Amino acid sequence: MKQSFREECGVVGVFGDSEAANLVYLGLFAQQHRGQEGCGIVTLDLTTDSGDNTKFRSHKSFGLVADSFSPKTLGELTGNAAIGHVRYSTQGGHIIQNVQPFHFRSALGSLAIAHNGNLTNATGIRKELENSGSIFQTTSDTEVFVHLIARAEAPTVLERIFHTMNRVQGAYSMVIMSEDALIAVRDPFGFRPLVLGKRHDAYIVASETCALDLIDAEFIREVQPGEVIQITKDGMKSFYPVAKKNTAFCSFEPIYFARPDSKIFGEVIYTMRKKMGTILAREAPALGADVVIAVPDSGVPMAMGYAEQVKIPLELGLVRNHYVGRTFIQPAQEIRDFAVKLKLNPVVSVLNGKSVVVVDDSLVRGTTSAKIIRLIRQAGAREIHLRIGSPPITHSCFYGVDTPRRENLLAAQRDVDSIREFLGCDSIGYLSTEGLREAVDDAGQNKFCTACFTGKYPEKICSEIIPQPTDKLGTGLRSGV
Repeated sequence: MKQSFREECGVVGVFGDSEAANLVYLGLFAQQHRGQEGCGIVTLDLTTDSGDNTKFRSHKSFGLVADSFSPKTLGELTGNAAIGHVRYSTQGGHIIQNVQPFHFRSALGSLAIAHNGNLTNATGIRKELENSGSIFQTTSDTEVFVHLIARAEAPTVLERIFHTMNRVQGAYSMVIMSEDALIAVRDPFGFRPLVLGKRHDAYIVASETCALDLIDAEFIREVQPGEVIQITKDGMKSFYPVAKKNTAFCSFEPIYFARPDSKIFGEVIYTMRKKMGTILAREAPALGADVVIAVPDSGVPMAMGYAEQVKIPLELGLVRNHYVGRTFIQPAQEIRDFAVKLKLNPVVSVLNGKSVVVVDDSLVRGTTSAKIIRLIRQAGAREIHLRIGSPPITHSCFYGVDTPRRENLLAAQRDVDSIREFLGCDSIGYLSTEGLREAVDDAGQNKFCTACFTGKYPEKICSEIIPQPTDKLGTGLRSGV
């Protein structure tokens, strides 16, 4: 039932395998859920001694991974090291120059970079760099990181990365490829996930463990918040160049973004989501209901936990069409709720005459949710009790999640009863912030960022990136990567 909370980005890096491009391609395929706008791969031939650009090969495209790379394309991406990126833009516009990885040349040789996150002070730094003569080719905040590396006064790429990390703020999980190394970088808050694996003698870095699973790579550990890992032909080294901070893992990774079979932030996503549903049932039971259904797909584990807790049967009440592309032909005659019907269809035999609990992971604007409630009502549901597996979203995210302005967030504009009336359901219940923390953080260490629910950001937000209010509800998305 989300509208305008989108996947951010996913990264993959491989070092030390002659099939590096193919492995990165598969890793991106496994992480396609993290971004469907564009993708790219850059490879490096470590056997070439020349210091020019011929060591690097690159291919970038709009669209899905499977549609963007052919056997011929992958065959031309030679080399035994590679990095890749799937993109949903949270910073920068829809232009091919913004599709990553970025490949550039500096005084220290060629570099390529792929980034998941959002630099919260990028706007100010960009103005500063432009005033001193820098010329930008993209509108992405990642290029700010690139310029800072290029301009840093340090003798090595690694030291320039250290310098840059001490200049930027916000969320960044990155893979960077120099002419002799693969470098993994994670911000000191650890907003976005980044994991390290190994396949035979090759090292693998990825946003999620599902990428490691597909290529039979062994999960070693997570890249730690604030850590830089350098991988060369001589092995792996670890550095911590920035001051330690309290971690602030993104709550929406376990709520929605990450694949349920991935393990990030020290726990399997499926386990966390199911526990959210269990706690939600404890906090907001719908006793006397006949059936529990999920809004697929991320709501399914939550619905399982909910149904088990309240001992109400779990049924398949909504069927999702997984083959809806980015564009489609609309009929000349108007069909109400057509866009929603393309993706979801109610199972009448499950819903007709029943009191139904509908479980979903989050509620953002509410317009899509209202249409889904209407579909379930039209299928004959006697009562509809909506249960949301996350707290009310009342604030924008500035750390790599594409969220609406505050005035477009339903829970920032209405109280719970008004939301129920707007959606057309008989009751609504949210998971509490305390319940969310219990589900994702057993140790009670407050390791997760909950700013989109509480407005308490881990660091001060630069005024340049805070959207100005608009007059109309439902207009104006902020951009971010």
